Amino acid sequence: MWLYEKKLEYPINIKKKDLKMAKNLLAQYGGPDGEFAAAMRYLNQRYTMPDEKGFALLNDIGTEEMAHVEMIATMVTQLMKGASIEELERAGLSGQYVQHDHAIFPVDANGVPFTSAYIQTTGDWNADLTEDMAAEQKARVTYEHLMDMTNDPDLLAPLSFLRQREVVHFERFKSLRDYYLEKYKKNSF
Repeated sequence: MWLYEKKLEYPINIKKKDLKMAKNLLAQYGGPDGEFAAAMRYLNQRYTMPDEKGFALLNDIGTEEMAHVEMIATMVTQLMKGASIEELERAGLSGQYVQHDHAIFPVDANGVPFTSAYIQTTGDWNADLTEDMAAEQKARVTYEHLMDMTNDPDLLAPLSFLRQREVVHFERFKSLRDYYLEKYKKNSF
């Protein structure tokens, strides 16, 4: 059971409209290496971990990824606030407007809709944890690319926070995988 604390994990207060950046941030909302895909991946994989330690870690990180979905949604919404139809068209968001107005929808930066095919899960703890480490690295790189595309400190701060969380998640998955590999070698499962 989750308890929802009605505040963002990191404060977001973007003052300048930037529709191109809003479109780019959708990569971390509905893209294959984005936060929603990660949350669903980890929350599904938790059930096939060999013990409570793995279940708990995947549950914790999957839950945190949902908080990151909320942060990305907030950033995109603030970046698009008050945009006219003409501004949306110039930024390549006319299709977004036609179908969703100023609401966000899980697509990537190119407008490709989210698909459950992004949720990798095999039932094998080693394959899944290795996939999770790779997913965190891909998300980290995406945040670095996003940071390269702006000089707005109101946007750079939460992007930097999210990038750092990817590094932490990678290390936690690596530690769990190493722990399981050691148990496996000793036939402790």
